[in-house]
Amino acid sequence: MEFLIISTLNGLSYGLLLFMLSSGLTLIFSMMGVLNFAHASFYMLGAYGGYTLSGLIGFWPALVLAPILTGVLGAAFERASLRKVHVYGHVPELLVTFGLSYIVLEVVQLVWGRVAVEFPPPALLQGPLFTLIQHPLEGLSWVWGSATALCADTMAGPVRCSPFPATRGFVMITALAMMGSLWWVLARTRTGLIIQAALTHPEMVESLGHNVPRIFMQVFGMGTGLAGLAGVIGGSTFVTEPAMAATVGSVIFVVVVVGGMGSLTGAFLASILIGLLQTYAVAVDLSVLDVLRQLGITLSTSAQNNSVAKLTVSQIAPILPYLMLVLILIFRPKGLLGTREG
Repeated sequence: MEFLIISTLNGLSYGLLLFMLSSGLTLIFSMMGVLNFAHASFYMLGAYGGYTLSGLIGFWPALVLAPILTGVLGAAFERASLRKVHVYGHVPELLVTFGLSYIVLEVVQLVWGRVAVEFPPPALLQGPLFTLIQHPLEGLSWVWGSATALCADTMAGPVRCSPFPATRGFVMITALAMMGSLWWVLARTRTGLIIQAALTHPEMVESLGHNVPRIFMQVFGMGTGLAGLAGVIGGSTFVTEPAMAATVGSVIFVVVVVGGMGSLTGAFLASILIGLLQTYAVAVDLSVLDVLRQLGITLSTSAQNNSVAKLTVSQIAPILPYLMLVLILIFRPKGLLGTREG
């Protein structure tokens, strides 16, 4: 039972981190129609910016300042480059953001090096948030923080302890707070109404005295700022390295397409599904052949000796999101909750 609980929480925390990252991409696409190929690069900039600032002013001020600086860089890029090619359609937008991703990668390697940097979380987030304790006689229980003294052999047998890291709990809390704040801004404030109206009726919004290009610049800056926030949290929770953008870059596009292009609710649902799917798959140490046997499917001797059948579920876990993407594109091209085709 403790394995199921911890794996579910790990999957939820990973899925919510994906949502933090994909929400900015979804926001930019839904409001501007721009599919930003460099979005994961802003995630990486947020992580490295948070790493540098945390060494100067501490983690908590860096958590606020790094996303703001990342958003400013995103807004400057939209103003100086993306706005000039926006009128020519989607292909130039994809090319310019694709080129930016390579520029950011080279800059990161020049400034911070080609190896991972040590970006530890603050002392408050180090260690477990809580520990699940499986006692042979008393059953399953839990305590806040660490339970080292309780995790030892007893007369009745070994006591199994499963800690849940505080950093993952912080990811979950931050992602849920960000989702609520983003929904409130877009759905309940005058600013959100202006942003949404600028997409569908830009001439009307301009006639009311609003600067539509400036609104789009602010939206792009907001989206990249959300990526920077995810970068600070993801970099301190997992790893901060030059390959981190490539690691999550393709996955967030899977999230956006599976959830539905431009749908924040769909991106949230897809993030949770992909997070749980990959986490459970990584945790299962069974081969494809073992899984088929448990399902009552018997293969021939030659098929059993096939190398594919001997692959473990954890080995094929990285391709599962892309398999889901293919299935979604075949059976529901608009995504789970999408209404916009592009």
